[in-house]
Amino acid sequence: MTQIQTRSEHACFGGRQGFYSHASSSTGTVMNFAVYLPPQALAGARVPALYFLAGLTCTEETFMIKAGAQRYAAEHGVALVSCDTSPRGLNLPGDADHWDFGVGAGFYVDATQAPWAGPYAMQSYVNTELPALVEAHFAVATDRRGIFGHSMGGHGALVTALRNPARWQSVSAFAPIANPGQVPWGQKAFEHYLGNDRAAWADYDAAELIARAPHPAQLLVDQGDQDQFLQRELKPEALQTAAARSGQKLALRMRAGFDHSYWFIQSFVGEHIAHHARVLGSCAG
Repeated sequence: MTQIQTRSEHACFGGRQGFYSHASSSTGTVMNFAVYLPPQALAGARVPALYFLAGLTCTEETFMIKAGAQRYAAEHGVALVSCDTSPRGLNLPGDADHWDFGVGAGFYVDATQAPWAGPYAMQSYVNTELPALVEAHFAVATDRRGIFGHSMGGHGALVTALRNPARWQSVSAFAPIANPGQVPWGQKAFEHYLGNDRAAWADYDAAELIARAPHPAQLLVDQGDQDQFLQRELKPEALQTAAARSGQKLALRMRAGFDHSYWFIQSFVGEHIAHHARVLGSCAG
């Protein structure tokens, strides 16, 4: 069993918030992650696990500290898991030159192009390695997983669930990069990580994946109408178009007055956790 290092643990809403690290076989680096166990897990129940993927420049701490999600996780009896947004400490050429690429910006893909191929294997890490690690060390169910995220992480959550629907029974997103192959953030990342093969890009593009085959569950997406990145980078209308083509069940909610910040996430994270709990089955009480 892979060993984990406990960095800190804290009592929180009757449960326990912990921050951990481990040597990753996917990235070849030490990766940090965080787990909130609700009181039901501390009492011996194996609870559903809900994984959150953060956005550009964020770490495994961002969501756990800023979102105010633990209160709702305790009410519904679900665990929360978050991870870092890229490998760190590699010092690859150009990996820290731009805030929207490289360190803190792994885009949840398995890179195929040098020098990123190998360590930048965030899709494998999120989809396979991290759940196996969490399920081995914490009181979470091995057959009830949900995934959600914000911005780059919203892209990652949608793509991970759409590529692996049997592993991820529920999915939602806050302000996701909906059609990354058609916007500057995604094009920059995909050209470096995946090369010029647009077919490879489509395998990591939520709008493209929805058009191919719908996820069995309803996708829940919240988007602020005052988001500064809405028109240039996010393009949620691409999800609607793709869903109409494939029959995907989609609840896309435009939220009046909200921007791209964690104030937006705080306002609706309770509804997202309730959405996942309905699909996964909660351990409330």
